[in-house]
Amino acid sequence: MAMAEPLIMRVMALSFNTVKRAGAIIREVMQGGELNIVDKGKDDLQTEADRSAQRCIVASLSKQFPKVKIIGEEELVDQSIKDEWLVTEIDAELVKLNCPEEWSDVKEEDMVIWVDPLDGTSEYTHGLLEHVTVLVGIAVKDSAVGGIIHQPFYKQTNGELGRTVWGLKGLGAGGFKSSSPPNDKFIVTTTRSHSNALIQASIDALSPTEVVRVGGAGFKVLHLLEGKAHAYVFASSGCKKWDTCGPEAVLEAEGGILTDLMGQHYSYAKEVEHANRRGVLACTSKACHEHIIKKMPPHIFEAMQKM
Repeated sequence: MAMAEPLIMRVMALSFNTVKRAGAIIREVMQGGELNIVDKGKDDLQTEADRSAQRCIVASLSKQFPKVKIIGEEELVDQSIKDEWLVTEIDAELVKLNCPEEWSDVKEEDMVIWVDPLDGTSEYTHGLLEHVTVLVGIAVKDSAVGGIIHQPFYKQTNGELGRTVWGLKGLGAGGFKSSSPPNDKFIVTTTRSHSNALIQASIDALSPTEVVRVGGAGFKVLHLLEGKAHAYVFASSGCKKWDTCGPEAVLEAEGGILTDLMGQHYSYAKEVEHANRRGVLACTSKACHEHIIKKMPPHIFEAMQKM
């Protein structure tokens, strides 16, 4: 591996290949039928696929980048992995792309990697497999900068399974066909399985022509990137940093924006609280984002600030 490439490009390129291996593990677990579900608490499930995929990602990244802080969703007692799960080869095309000047001198100590090995576990256990994503977010200092979103069950036109979307602020995004949402509609995407009165009130206030309820932050952001929705609205503290770091970076690399419900970006520094207590608001454009914040009733903001 040529060490001349900037660190962030090497991390992106290894993450790109690693999520694909994690996706293969997730498919293998589903095919085997032994999900071994663990209930971690309220609406929070963990499967053998979550555990195995995280071990694959963390081991592969930490072996090549030992000084980078990696924070994964799952608390794992057993960190051991099979030899074939260790990914060492970086993506040759991604690593060669022009690194934006602002990230060219980033050091391992400046970086935090947030990992959600299986975003959409509830959907995974219910067989809604297209909702499932593997998320890797790369933060520099405290900002989401780079992201990888992998869909293990996305069916390509040639019949192959899996798609990997990437984004780096200042460079752009790839791995998907970008499209703008329709001008004659206002489509909001939100949670499929974690709704409540506050979430519903926040959506009703926007008077959308259509509401798309899907699982996982990664899948919702893909809806924005592909023009299937204008906004992702989630007035709840149920989302975590590993859910949003990668998707935020990909969306913002493509000109969109992801913040809390009040319009403030979250910090992804290594010592921050993991919960996104002030909800999530993501949009395809800054104009749409500002419009939604203006329309949101004050009682929604007040409720979010108490969470």
